[in-house]
Amino acid sequence: MTRMLTLLVSAAALGGCIGATTPSGAPPDDKSPGTWAMLAPMPSARQELAVAEVGGKVYAVGGFGDGYEPVATLEAYDPAANRWEARTPMPIAMHHPAAVSLGGKLYVLGGFTGRLSQVPQDSLFEYDPATNAWRTLTPMPTPRGALGAAALEGKIHALGGSQDRALNAHEVYDPATGRWSRRNPMPTARDHLAVVTLGGKLYAIGGRASFFGEKYGNVEMYDPATDSWRVEAPLPDARGGIAAAVFGGRIFVFGGELPFRIFNAAEMLNPAEGTWVAKAPMPTPRHGLGAAVADRRIYLPGGGTQPGPGRTNVLEAFEP
Repeated sequence: MTRMLTLLVSAAALGGCIGATTPSGAPPDDKSPGTWAMLAPMPSARQELAVAEVGGKVYAVGGFGDGYEPVATLEAYDPAANRWEARTPMPIAMHHPAAVSLGGKLYVLGGFTGRLSQVPQDSLFEYDPATNAWRTLTPMPTPRGALGAAALEGKIHALGGSQDRALNAHEVYDPATGRWSRRNPMPTARDHLAVVTLGGKLYAIGGRASFFGEKYGNVEMYDPATDSWRVEAPLPDARGGIAAAVFGGRIFVFGGELPFRIFNAAEMLNPAEGTWVAKAPMPTPRHGLGAAVADRRIYLPGGGTQPGPGRTNVLEAFEP
């Protein structure tokens, strides 16, 4: 991390290119580009946070605060009131966790503690909005941060992430038994990916090997019935640090970063046709953000407005 920061600062001094905005490489959807709305900002600016919808509210979990400091912050956004409120913080401060909504509860998996020295976590926490309380559950078999996760058939799938290298781990938690099991690993080892569920399948999207390493446009679909993976139409632009959500039977992907570049892309995949189109670009280019669907919109709070550091408290909503 220290080396990365040094290189970012040096590049800025030499080329002034840090944060250059990159648009989507997909053909534009001129007939139905969608619209954006700027909403009440988060009380706390942060990036590399996790985001999920529970009970009609959007929860923003953990992340980097000031100076790469991990935070335990949990804030809930009410779309009906356009208002945020602070909830009980996580048991530990962390950045790069994953968050999943299942059965009216919020589950937070993995992440990193530490500031410049990132320590991967195996933690699994459950938050109950009704009691505003956290519970510690059975830890993941593989400690990791910058992973992706999604709920499928009443279970939580944790994919990829990083320790000292990118992983292709695929582990599944069953809330009914409190046990973890291993499934067929992803074909591509990666971190900073996005994971969504659609049509009874999992989709693992994008990601990277490291900040300066290989970037992936890979979209890989997992079928739980056969415990197998299949390659789908790749992202128009390979990158990590993206957010993704499912709306109306389509997959939407937002933002992302490359070394010295940041994306304002909003893209839609039609899985049945295997085609990507570019929607109206994000008003605020970002990476390290999250996405959640509520009230017929996709909400995207927080993130980084520069490659590496650059936390923000912005909240924008996309209406397809």
